[in-house]
Amino acid sequence: MTHAHGTDKPTVPMSEPSARPKSGIRVAPPHLRLDADDVAANFADLDPAMTKAEAFAESGRCLFCYDAPCTIACPTHIDVPGFIKKIQSDNLRGSARVILDANPMGHSCARACPVEVLCEGSCVMHGQGSKPIQIARLQRHATDALLDHSFLLFTPPPSTGKKVAVLGAGPAGLSCAQELRRYGHDVVVFEAKPKPGGLNTYGIAQYKLTPRTALAEADTILKLGVTLKTNIVIGKDISFDDVVQGYDGVFVGFGLGGTNRLGIKGEDNAGVVDALTFIEHLKEKPYGQFNVPDQVLVIGAGNTAVDAATQARRLGAREVTFVYRRGPEDVSAYAYEMELARNDGCSFVFWSSPIEVTGSGAATGLLVKDDDGNATHLPAGLIIKAIGQEKRSAALKGFGLDVDDKGRLVVDENRKTSREKVWAGGDCVNGGKEIVNAAADGVRAARSMHAAFST
Repeated sequence: MTHAHGTDKPTVPMSEPSARPKSGIRVAPPHLRLDADDVAANFADLDPAMTKAEAFAESGRCLFCYDAPCTIACPTHIDVPGFIKKIQSDNLRGSARVILDANPMGHSCARACPVEVLCEGSCVMHGQGSKPIQIARLQRHATDALLDHSFLLFTPPPSTGKKVAVLGAGPAGLSCAQELRRYGHDVVVFEAKPKPGGLNTYGIAQYKLTPRTALAEADTILKLGVTLKTNIVIGKDISFDDVVQGYDGVFVGFGLGGTNRLGIKGEDNAGVVDALTFIEHLKEKPYGQFNVPDQVLVIGAGNTAVDAATQARRLGAREVTFVYRRGPEDVSAYAYEMELARNDGCSFVFWSSPIEVTGSGAATGLLVKDDDGNATHLPAGLIIKAIGQEKRSAALKGFGLDVDDKGRLVVDENRKTSREKVWAGGDCVNGGKEIVNAAADGVRAARSMHAAFST
């Protein structure tokens, strides 16, 4: 096998063309910086909202399959033909209800779900030589209408008297909370951050999902009568045992911890940041407060690495380069994400492991070693680490919960943990998957909890 080394910066081989629009980002001329309007244009929605006419035309292409493969492919099993059929009859409220009945995170999934490998990837249109139905954009059309008009889709029944603590206001926790409220149980959500939404609010590329949408989605669930308590860290501000003793059931939806460390010299230099922190700061501040350097390196090749790299490029960085210790066939990012990175003008250095961040106090580059032991220096003013997140195994074990050898919380098929009255779901269980997987976990746990309350 021939491996690419050093500054050759080979690109990933082209994958099958994606249905997503090409980026066409704005780039500043030499020696100039992007102005605020250009940056804002670069962060416009990757998949724009459909007009009423576009949604009607696209929904008309659906064959409304029996035992639809798109529904089967969705972890929450949304009745995709059902919600599309309601769009055809201009019943957007009914369409949104079909979606959110199955998937409480239907708003965010419409924007940030990997539909190419799930529902749209399973569309029967592929077998007929046609483009798949644009399920995600149709889903957004319906759920946007809900947010625009503040429809109240669900009315909780009278209280059952059962109290549940949900730990974490991310997709898993919020989904669990919605389902529990629909059964009439009282729910209190504890969240360590100042705002709900988890990675939907803080950790997904701005051109996919904005905090405004993520918070509006969370608010539709809180309006069902869910109590939210923010800035509370379980195990610090309140003990896990006290929570278990004070509630009839507990759902653990902590997610994962901070980004893994490289363990190399210079890692703590100024100009070295983890991807989630970079993305969070971008989502929390005006674009004008970000003056990225001309040269940026992103260590890693997963979906979060792509989010960080493409956003650095859209902020005005002239060169954004992925540094990955393996080859292009080993990247964990989806093919369409890598295609987006290429379209944004990012470069790739494969078979290169970081061995030192150069610079005295502030990063000036990264020294890497290829698989033959040859060292190369890659200059950069900003180095973004996207090498996965730490598991919370120590904390979870301290809470009396079983953890597997990969640091994931152990649950049964109904998301029940080893501890009495405690269920769990999301990234702390699956190790880091998609919004839709977290939503499915939350709903399943809530149903299991309700069944336990009813016996």
